[in-house]
Amino acid sequence: MNTFEKALLQAGPVVLDGGLATELETQGFDIAGVLWSAALLQSNPDAIVNAHRAYLDAGADCIISASYQASRLGFMSLGLSAAASDQLIAGSVELARTARSEFLAANPTTSRLPIVAASVGPYGAALADGSEYTGSYDISAAELGEFHSSRLEILDRSGADVLACETIPDIVEAQVLCDLLRDVATPAWIAFSCRDEQRISDGTLLSEAAALFADHPRVLATGINCTPPGLITALIHEVLKGAPQKAVVVYPNSGETYHAADNTWSGVACDLDGGFPVTEWRNAGAKLIGGCCRTGPADIVAVHARLKKQAGR
Repeated sequence: MNTFEKALLQAGPVVLDGGLATELETQGFDIAGVLWSAALLQSNPDAIVNAHRAYLDAGADCIISASYQASRLGFMSLGLSAAASDQLIAGSVELARTARSEFLAANPTTSRLPIVAASVGPYGAALADGSEYTGSYDISAAELGEFHSSRLEILDRSGADVLACETIPDIVEAQVLCDLLRDVATPAWIAFSCRDEQRISDGTLLSEAAALFADHPRVLATGINCTPPGLITALIHEVLKGAPQKAVVVYPNSGETYHAADNTWSGVACDLDGGFPVTEWRNAGAKLIGGCCRTGPADIVAVHARLKKQAGR
């Protein structure tokens, strides 16, 4: 039983980190290219370690690697070899493990053993065109399987505690991942991007998408990420309809709207106290709770404080 599996058996909530790219931008890095934060795996790995540390210091029980946009497709489009691409993908987990080691060394009396999650982004993340929010792929299931299989093999051997399959917008891609994850040794979670209070981004009912994983031997949690916070409570109920025996994972974005054409956001970020009702999500059944795009360490400080207070810890 690894760190992730042990955390699921504990009574209290698991606090996830916030947006890695958001924290890197706060540090002053321009990550507007096609690889987003994954570009720094090659150019400035220390920045990624520092971003992970910021979330651990904020109270996160789990940090998610900088592999969301990382793929052979993306790296090779910039001239890297397949071998060099694979090394960077595996290295994303090693950087998160380094941050964890540094945190534990700096906090020798802590009872926390943070979880390292390997991010497995959707095919749309490699396209960098916003299609992870629509599921509008011009690609077959077989091609999706080819895209995901090599990266999953790398991340499965990386030493991660859990494979975080996230922002999945499409039922075909979900089925592909469902099949591939049967062959991994590392436990996994699956989190969908959603368009409303019932449906994932391609229009499939979330309850139906979650049901694909209801009896899955390696997927231990199902849920939602990169979705407006106002939808989360209703979506938790939909997840539990489809996969009632699985833990529920939720990490919404700030509530702003992303525009892929010019890589900008519009709208107003939710007020953390009023628009990010983490105790309500916990009461609805969520086990793992954090933030996604446009949330930062200060938000995780607040999430940690409120959830631990609710748990009496």
